[in-house]
Amino acid sequence: MYALTAHLVFVPKYRRRVISERVYAVLKGSWEATCTDFECELRESGYEPDHVHLLVGYPPKVALSSLVNSLKGVSARRLRAAHLPEVDRKLWGPHFWSPSYCAVSCGGAPLAIVKRYVEQQRGREASSPP
Repeated sequence: MYALTAHLVFVPKYRRRVISERVYAVLKGSWEATCTDFECELRESGYEPDHVHLLVGYPPKVALSSLVNSLKGVSARRLRAAHLPEVDRKLWGPHFWSPSYCAVSCGGAPLAIVKRYVEQQRGREASSPP
C-alpha cells in the first residue's frame, strides 16, 4: 500500500491565457488516460486561464518526472490535434506547455484541504482580470 500524492501546477508557454472550459476538457481527458497508463489516479484538477492544478496519487515505482513528462506531452499533442481557435490564435509552434512545472508533495497536508484548494481553481477564468 502507498499514499504518495503530488500537487502539480503546469503553465502554458509564455503564460498565455489560453485555458478555457473547452481546452480544459481536452486536457483533463488526456490526463485521465495518462494516469491510467501509469497506474496513477487523477484525484482532482482545476484551472485558471494561465495555469492548471492537478492532484495525482501515484505508486512508488513511478518516477514523478516521467509522469509529468507524459502528462504534459500527451495533453499538448491532443490539444494541438483538436485545433481549438483560442489556442491556435495565442500560441504558435508545436509546444503548449512551458518546460517548467511545480510539484509539491502533499504527504503532510490533509488531502481534503489540498482537494478543496484545487477545486476552488476550477472555472475562475470568468472572474480573473484579463
